Amino acid sequence: MTHSTGRHAAGDTSGQGGAVSKAAAAIEKARSEGRAALIGYLPAGFPDVRTTIEAGIAMAENGVDLIEIGIPYSDPVMDGHVIQEATVEALANGFTVPQIFDVVEGITSASDAAVLVMTYWNPVMRMGVRDFAQRLAAAGGAGLITPDLIPDEASEWLEVSEELGLDRVFLVAPSTSPQRMQNTVDASRGFVYAVSVMGVTGARSSVGAAARAVVDAAHEAGAERVCVGLGVSSSAQVREIGAYADGVIVGTALVAALRDGGVEAVAELTRELSTGTAKASA
Repeated sequence: MTHSTGRHAAGDTSGQGGAVSKAAAAIEKARSEGRAALIGYLPAGFPDVRTTIEAGIAMAENGVDLIEIGIPYSDPVMDGHVIQEATVEALANGFTVPQIFDVVEGITSASDAAVLVMTYWNPVMRMGVRDFAQRLAAAGGAGLITPDLIPDEASEWLEVSEELGLDRVFLVAPSTSPQRMQNTVDASRGFVYAVSVMGVTGARSSVGAAARAVVDAAHEAGAERVCVGLGVSSSAQVREIGAYADGVIVGTALVAALRDGGVEAVAELTRELSTGTAKASA
């Protein structure tokens, strides 16, 4: 079969069979407005399912274009301590994987934001790739971000996501080889997730020059949409990254805001972050 790839023309947001990529459409809408897309992350079930939904809606209403909802995982190898603590609390409060679909539907039914689920691959395999994908699509989800899945090992997901019109977002990093970069760009649908630093998530005072090199390499490999995550916590960093990336991903800072100030703090931080998305005129 022929897979749709991240190598679409800038205005092309369709996949095979004409299915629209919700993530691509959100990023292209931001691009048409002269700004980078703002992408916000929250772990599902923190502090509870209802609050996650309310915080997601608040992000959508205050400037976030695309929302990542993470499935809490007992061994989150990529997450820093703020997100780890939040996921531990969500699990302790009884969060179960099927509730992710309640969270996605709760946000998509009340906002226009595209909602992606970020998950390690094991929970998807345990439920069954097709069953998980069908339930995600039924809930209005855009697709999956899969930090520990590489395209070489994703044949079933590539097939099912193509069939259901779901986005598949793979990660690239400063360590990604040219061949791996090409393979990842070719397999991605929606956007390519560029990790700005080696290591775990967490707010940092400086995102580093490596981020731009990763974005440039992904663009050179044909990716039309590359979004940067890990370490972004301020509107100044959003502005810095948005100058060369198509989208900017904020996670830890939003989780900390929810922890410390609830949904209103998430809304306030989102508004502040969104002020950095406008791209400078050429």
